[in-house]
Amino acid sequence: MEAKMQLNTLMANMFATGLLDDQFRQLQILHEGSSPDFITEIITLFCMEGEGIINDLAKLLNKPFVDFNKVDTLLYRLQGSSATVGAQRVKDTCIQFHKFCQDNTRYGCLDTLDVVRNDFYDLRSKFQIMVQLEQQVWTFYRKH
Repeated sequence: MEAKMQLNTLMANMFATGLLDDQFRQLQILHEGSSPDFITEIITLFCMEGEGIINDLAKLLNKPFVDFNKVDTLLYRLQGSSATVGAQRVKDTCIQFHKFCQDNTRYGCLDTLDVVRNDFYDLRSKFQIMVQLEQQVWTFYRKH
């Protein structure tokens, strides 16, 4: 089946490029035998929360006086949710971002925000494709 092959290729690429790590494989193992929407729900929550956090980070960093403690708190949330879904690259960038927060380096934070934003949106677009392909696969197997 074409969708299954595309899904496998996409997943292999996401692991090979460091977007995902073994934690995502653990979620897939949990997914087996459960609701077909399990992974979709987790991904959707991660994407919604992540986008909100990134927007909040941008607002905080664009204020005249940056509250680095608030920025760091938001980063921990993003890092934690990234670790939960196996978003390796986003999680690693959050770790780098923390260092700039600890040093109260606004420009380092802004530069790293751009990187984490790019990593996040790259992952989100691939997650969206993955969800579409998984839905095609589930539909195929329900019919056959």
